[in-house]
Amino acid sequence: MLNWRWIVAGVFLVFVIAGAGISSDQMTSREILSRADMARGNLEGVKWLVNIVSIENNTGQSRSLNVLARGYDFLGIMTEPPKVKNQKIIMIDHNMWYTKPGLKKPVPVSSRQKLIGGAAYGDIAATNYADDYAPNPMPDETINGELCYVFNLKAVSKKSTYDQIKYWISKERMVGVKSEFYTVSGKLFKTALFEYDNQIVIENKPNPFISKMTITDALVETNITALIFNDNKLVRVPDSTFDMNVFSEQ
Repeated sequence: MLNWRWIVAGVFLVFVIAGAGISSDQMTSREILSRADMARGNLEGVKWLVNIVSIENNTGQSRSLNVLARGYDFLGIMTEPPKVKNQKIIMIDHNMWYTKPGLKKPVPVSSRQKLIGGAAYGDIAATNYADDYAPNPMPDETINGELCYVFNLKAVSKKSTYDQIKYWISKERMVGVKSEFYTVSGKLFKTALFEYDNQIVIENKPNPFISKMTITDALVETNITALIFNDNKLVRVPDSTFDMNVFSEQ
């Protein structure tokens, strides 16, 4: 079934990317967030490999997942280490399930649930900050020499991965460069820096795409988790990808 919300959003984003004679300073907060979201997902379909390496309390862990995303739904299949191979995570319209070989029925999980280290399940997905959060614009700030829009974001649903986010978006590149994540009570619990050395081509134009997310624990700064995104490309994701009957099959 067609999801008209994604079609309308896709038309809007193509319009923005094409330029349409609109400067970034004339864009609304939601439009700015939509532009930044595109560098961390795609409405038509995209796949990538994410390698996660975590050092927590001097103990190392790792995970590798193949991810297929369309809109803001995604399917993640774990490939490494061998003990988690073929475990799966799926998100459909903000609802998330987990399954593994031998499990009779998928188990509902939260996007906030810890995957490994500082990485939550929701961190491997495409972001939809434009719809999932209410933005409060703050004064511009400079991060690593880049002038940035700054937003305080508050979740509009309990299904959002985070309750509150302070988010810096490069004015020149229109990508998110830093986030601070807060509990509902306003306590900072981790920060993230983003890199965009990957590209995807949209409308024959190369666009930056996320290559790395580095998460640092706010209380123990030596606890660091890096998500490295590789092999990203636009693909046609079939409807069957998000069929729960197919997902349950092993």
